[in-house]
Amino acid sequence: MTRYDDPGTTELVAGSEPATGLGPVAVILPGRDVPLGGLRAMTVTRSLPQRDLPTVGAWCFLDRFGPQQTTMRVEPHPHIGLQTVTWPLTGEVRHRDSLGSDVVLEPGALNLMTSGRGIAHSEYSLGDSAVDLDALQLWVALPESARHGAADFERHTSLPTVSLAATEGEDGSAVVVMGTFASEASPATTYTPIVGAQITIAAGSRIAVPLEAAWEHALVVLDGKATVHDAGGDLATPQRGDLLYLGTGRSGVELASPDGARVFLLGGEPFADDLVMWWNFVGRSHEEIVEAWDDWEGRADRFGAVAGHGDVRIPAPPLPTVRLLPRRRAN
Repeated sequence: MTRYDDPGTTELVAGSEPATGLGPVAVILPGRDVPLGGLRAMTVTRSLPQRDLPTVGAWCFLDRFGPQQTTMRVEPHPHIGLQTVTWPLTGEVRHRDSLGSDVVLEPGALNLMTSGRGIAHSEYSLGDSAVDLDALQLWVALPESARHGAADFERHTSLPTVSLAATEGEDGSAVVVMGTFASEASPATTYTPIVGAQITIAAGSRIAVPLEAAWEHALVVLDGKATVHDAGGDLATPQRGDLLYLGTGRSGVELASPDGARVFLLGGEPFADDLVMWWNFVGRSHEEIVEAWDDWEGRADRFGAVAGHGDVRIPAPPLPTVRLLPRRRAN
């Protein structure tokens, strides 16, 4: 049976004193339903950013759209300063972007778009009728060395998997979607030390999940019920859509499930820069956001054009009347 050194966990739940600084914690941060409205006519569950936790490593955004039956019509829209990580769970989505990419996103394949200084893309479900859709869309903030660079798009249909030793029942498994996990590395391009992995737990099993102690981590339950433990005992039982923030300082946790579950692990080296996030833009200052707004509304060459949509695009919402400030975590 694998056990980990007790790091002296602080166990809190949302609504109590924030515990989102560095160090080993167990904080359940509930996701919230966000209606996207307009032609998209979709509701997503947003787990990140949170008021007191803008980032986990370089991860700065996590939406889950589904499971639901819908007709997805996300018209061309811009991004700066980030990578979009699309991880389909059910259904197919057509991705087109201003680089000329035109691919169908399917479960089991990673779709990674790097915006650099600017890119535009669209996302449509296939056909004209409502279909079953479920997927994660995450953003990774780009560091200073990459955020002004060229845009790119990658699709990876073969990702490494690792076996996770059981302390009870059957061994678990993990797909390494982004970065490194359990000595395996995803082929996807990353710019900061990071992990994104989908973990599967068999019914009635308890498995050991290794973590990089210097990194911060969080877990999101995709389906089923999972409990989280360390050497100090039971940590938490997050519900689907919750973000369980684990902080830093652990070499691992154990996950258990009575009926089987899938969990997404995200984490990485704590991100050094303060981010100014607004709409689809990740920058460092109010002025950068205003410049991106002007360029999108002015149809500047910066974002290019997405073929097949003519002049149809999502207009930027009005800029706020106050100065945009960095999102900072509570200490």
